[in-house]
Amino acid sequence: MGTSHERKDVMHMSLGELGQKVKDSVLGVVKGTGDVVSGTIETAKDAVAGALSGVGDVAKALTGTVSDVVTGAMEAVGEIGGSAFNVVKGTVIGVIEGIGEVTTVTAGVLSDTVRAAIKGTQSIGGDVAEATAATAEAAVTAVKKTALSLEDATFSVGRGAIAGAKDVSGDLVATASDTVRGAVNGAKEIGADVTTAARSTARGLVKGAGEVGGDVVEVARGAVVGAIHSARDVGLSAEEAASAAATGALEGAGEIGESAVKAVTGVVSGTVEGVKVTVKGDGDK
Repeated sequence: MGTSHERKDVMHMSLGELGQKVKDSVLGVVKGTGDVVSGTIETAKDAVAGALSGVGDVAKALTGTVSDVVTGAMEAVGEIGGSAFNVVKGTVIGVIEGIGEVTTVTAGVLSDTVRAAIKGTQSIGGDVAEATAATAEAAVTAVKKTALSLEDATFSVGRGAIAGAKDVSGDLVATASDTVRGAVNGAKEIGADVTTAARSTARGLVKGAGEVGGDVVEVARGAVVGAIHSARDVGLSAEEAASAAATGALEGAGEIGESAVKAVTGVVSGTVEGVKVTVKGDGDK
């Protein structure tokens, strides 16, 4: 945890300087022998809380601050090599905790954070697929320190991930798969309901795809595939995971319109990758 004096120093930095400070701190963490996730959590938390303290319009400053912090962390990884997953995960958790020290972490704030994290990763040529999964896992893990429900949080993660992928011209289908995988793993980590995580993340992904003009059908399929691939790791059958994601995808389509529902129904009904999918009704949540 940084001191109030250190936070005051951060406040007077431009976002570029903020990113450099984060980069230097993360370099020290990664080169050391300590816990990379814990170390980057503290670095990002102090940087974000310091940068946003005293800012009149936190929402307006949020995206640039988060993107700069993530960029700094990713540059550190790029400089010394190795997997970015733990650094991204720690950074995003720290960002959310830092925001929570300054303002309420709402669904919109969480969505914007996920979006900015993906943009920050792409800006330095990082592995967006790896970063997307890590960001989703981190955001869901951090839910326990906010007032958000798991359902609202994972829905926001899905929307934010699609918006971020769209911003960087990324593959929305791969993003959907990686996001569900990360969100489900995050739910397992905090002992939350993994089927709710799969369902609500898929709902957010499809709703988000509709908002950015993406292919809702392929995004829905990507979400179901991601759930199938993550099932074994979280103790679900492939059928349970796929059905949860398919149900959420249809719910998201329902928020777009009848034509979207019909189109998505066609791709998530029957079997996906050889797995039988059963869409559940409201009484089966």
